[in-house]
Amino acid sequence: MKNIQEKFIRPNNGWFMLTVCVLGIIAGVALPVYFNGSLGWSGLWYFLLLVTFILVVCLFGLMVINPNESKVLTFFGKYVGTVTENGFFMVNPFMTKRNVSLRARNLNGEPIKVNDKMGNPIMIGVVLVWRVRDTFKACFAVDNFEKFVDVQSEAAVRNLAGSYPYDNLEDEKADITLRSGGEEVNDLLEASLSERLDIAGIEIIEARISYLAYAPEIASAMLQRQQATAIVAARHKIVEGAVSMVQLALQQLSEKEIIELDEEKKAAMVSNLMVVLTSDRAASPVINTGSLYQ
Repeated sequence: MKNIQEKFIRPNNGWFMLTVCVLGIIAGVALPVYFNGSLGWSGLWYFLLLVTFILVVCLFGLMVINPNESKVLTFFGKYVGTVTENGFFMVNPFMTKRNVSLRARNLNGEPIKVNDKMGNPIMIGVVLVWRVRDTFKACFAVDNFEKFVDVQSEAAVRNLAGSYPYDNLEDEKADITLRSGGEEVNDLLEASLSERLDIAGIEIIEARISYLAYAPEIASAMLQRQQATAIVAARHKIVEGAVSMVQLALQQLSEKEIIELDEEKKAAMVSNLMVVLTSDRAASPVINTGSLYQ
């Protein structure tokens, strides 16, 4: 395709041309009457038919352009220009007029199954806000720009999902994950879509991940893994807190000289405190009325 750029034109006022056509009809009827039938009835009818035919052909050149819409005009295969100004206009009736909406549109893609960077099957869906930026590219650079947006958005999602892990459970060194990437992942998706859709003259206003989950066949196992990881992390914090509390208790007993404990008694005290502090159930105290060794 030749390097043809989008160009904007302003056609003739439609109301003016409509008035001219109406006056032409009046003239076509009035002139034969004025000449008092000098053309003959046969000539009169031929003249009226000719005027009517020309008028009908001219009416095909009238067009209305609503706000945020445009008309792409071609004349026997040659691109003439794009009309984006709103109003009622008249163009060459032999021109082909293609309506292209300039409004923002939503694409809410259905979740698709893909593999993330670690090979785990996941379900991911996106929502796009896009609009036509270049009407020439949208009409002539691709076959169907709406279908092109649909297909390329799915390709961009597959590429994004294959470049990053779902989370950092398997790849702890991952700086960006699909689950926690947030705006950074959305920005990467938007940049990828903008690059892919530039050939069709499409502008991406916003692109976001609308749905993200593990595929059903592994969702249960991965949920158990996440729960186990959370439990281990919680236990780690509990142990750290329990050790600090035991250390503080021994320090306070020693500084305030409340009781003197030998190493064996300290060991027993530490053991009892750790059991109480780290247990996931309420402790049941046992009162010892004898000595420590009985």
